[in-house]
Amino acid sequence: MSIFQSASSNASSDGTDGDHGVGLSNPSLSQTRRRMLDMVNRLHNTGVQIDIDLPQIAVIGNQSAGKSSLIESISGITLPRAAGTCTRCPTECRLSRSDAPWACTVELRFITDKNGQPLGHARNEAFGDEISDKSQVEDRIRRAQRAILNPSKPARTFLDDTEDDTTELSFSTNYISLQISGPELADLSFVDLPGLIASVSRGGNERDIKMVENLVSSYISKPSCVILLTVACETDFENQGAHHLTKKHDPEGKRTIGVLTKPDRIPRGDEESWLPLIRNEQEALENNWYCVKQPSSQDIKQGITWEEARARENDFFALTPPWSELDPLYQKYLRTINLVDRLSSILSDLISKRLPEIQLELENTVQNTREALAQLPKPPSSDPVSEVAGLLHTFVDELGQILEGIPVAGALLQTIRPAQEQFRRAIRNTAPAFRPFEEPDEYIDIDLQFFEPEFLANEDGGSDEDDDGEDFNAPIFIDQVLARAHAARTRELPGHVPFVVQKSYISEFTNKWESPARVLCRLVHTTLALHIKALIAPHFSSFGQGGLEQRVTILIQDYMRSRANAAEALITKLIALEKNGPLTLNDHYLSDYREKFLSHYKKAREETQNPTLVEAINAYKSRAIPVPATPGISQVMTGLAAIGLHGVDVDDLVTLLPPDRMEPALNIMADVRAYFQVAYKRIVDNVALSVDYELVRGLGRELLPTLYSGLGINGPEALRICSELAQESPSVAGKREELLKRLERLETASRELVTVGM
Repeated sequence: MSIFQSASSNASSDGTDGDHGVGLSNPSLSQTRRRMLDMVNRLHNTGVQIDIDLPQIAVIGNQSAGKSSLIESISGITLPRAAGTCTRCPTECRLSRSDAPWACTVELRFITDKNGQPLGHARNEAFGDEISDKSQVEDRIRRAQRAILNPSKPARTFLDDTEDDTTELSFSTNYISLQISGPELADLSFVDLPGLIASVSRGGNERDIKMVENLVSSYISKPSCVILLTVACETDFENQGAHHLTKKHDPEGKRTIGVLTKPDRIPRGDEESWLPLIRNEQEALENNWYCVKQPSSQDIKQGITWEEARARENDFFALTPPWSELDPLYQKYLRTINLVDRLSSILSDLISKRLPEIQLELENTVQNTREALAQLPKPPSSDPVSEVAGLLHTFVDELGQILEGIPVAGALLQTIRPAQEQFRRAIRNTAPAFRPFEEPDEYIDIDLQFFEPEFLANEDGGSDEDDDGEDFNAPIFIDQVLARAHAARTRELPGHVPFVVQKSYISEFTNKWESPARVLCRLVHTTLALHIKALIAPHFSSFGQGGLEQRVTILIQDYMRSRANAAEALITKLIALEKNGPLTLNDHYLSDYREKFLSHYKKAREETQNPTLVEAINAYKSRAIPVPATPGISQVMTGLAAIGLHGVDVDDLVTLLPPDRMEPALNIMADVRAYFQVAYKRIVDNVALSVDYELVRGLGRELLPTLYSGLGINGPEALRICSELAQESPSVAGKREELLKRLERLETASRELVTVGM
């Protein structure tokens, strides 16, 4: 006899007599609560829980944590308890109130095939006839679980076969669905999940641990899932993995109800360690912790009734310290009936909160599903050649606009620009780092005092301290330049140096240009490929079975590779021209730069060679110091005027200094640095233009004829080829069927909400 074959109880929350039904079948539930539970049950009947997060209860815990006993107290049925029959697949209980006699139907719900691969749609299979005797439920569930765990065998064979514990699977995500109706039941859905495994026994499968954890997580991770966390008091709290998994998905404890089971098995003297949970002082939950005591296996074998079980539970908490000594404030967290009442209240509150959200989610999902249906491709065309040609023309036209440039952030040209700027800086950073003073033993302080000339600030893009090109190269001191000049002299007259010295310095920086240029070409190629890939999908992915998209992608990749090769070939030529030797027809720019750099180098050198004179000249020019304070400069300027040398500028006084023996080196430095400015701007523009002409714009040239020829749609086999390409993909047909079924579920659920007058 099942312990739950009775429909009433004599034990209330404080041990007094009361009128309660079995578990959540309490007939005193308000009509409003019953109406809300009925509504959610109706929504579950539509199958819309696949698409919408519906409120439900999930019971979790470690193996042997007392979950089954807790489920029995809620549902009023008896679950399998024999050795080897622990929960190995989810068991869904769908309770519904009915005026008809008590009845239970068992279904198997398959969401994966026998190989564990997901099915396109869940498959429901009735398992046996309707049950009208509660005592038959336990055996039917046991057989149903064996059918789930042996997916390669017909399920019906397990209805009448002899008991055999051999199974193909140790656990399964497919589940048993119990639909129980009767006059004493509430409308409710909850699921009993397999117990979490701490370790596997000898010969067991380690994968079962992770499989069960993932299965449990798939339920309790949903925001509308009320988690019933069962914790056995006979095991150390911190060693129970279900608690840690619950905290992962409900870290604030807002939708978890903790349930302590087996309090009678707590080692003597350890009872006090569990009381902080009941007082919510430890591992606090918004809905608190409860403690229940269910019948032992021996009690069940002796046929204990539900009334007797509740009475014994009441006696245990009323007479057993420290439970009996708890403050009355915490007594409401003891006993199954108190748990069930609180559980029902929490679930109904959640349903009340979620129903308006569910209605909105249904409306949005219906709209999204209809839009998804509208986005599906049309059935195969009767004129596939014209359709393919139209797709190609539309694609090439849009690509042409992208290659030409569209004023949108993140478009192709906007995305390429950082690579171009990176290339410009890389070439700029090859500038020779000339220093107009001799190399000292420790030149760090002097080197820091030499800065880029101000006239380069604007034309080089406002170079700053972090982007000073010459800082990327080792300093070249003036005595090193002079030494190279002397070493290169052959038949030159004194004071003259061969031009090969300038050429050697020019070759040093032009030899560094090929690598940054090729990097630019590769970056543009990669960026272009990404944009093309993003453009191909919306144009061709929905056509046929994807063959057209695949072939167009391959053809464009090959063509783009050929254009990249052409760009690199042109870059190679340009670099070779620069390496061939210095040449420019821009004499004016070269001369202007030469004079500016020579003046810049001389000024810096004078500041280090004759600091007193330079300081006096600067003071005289700025007049920051009164004239009497610089009598020397004033007297010199007055004396020059007295002998008839009018119009002499104070800066000209430095020409009176003895000739600088480094003058030839200063000229070499000015020549090379001036030529760099001319050549660097030229190569930056020419390489960028080459990549743009050959690769970016080049991709658009002759692309349409290339696609026509590569696809073969301009030849005699065009009709056959296009017909094959236009064949509808089975995945598209399956997607359409899936969307139609989803739309049917959603619309049915929407009608249910209207019917019950939400």
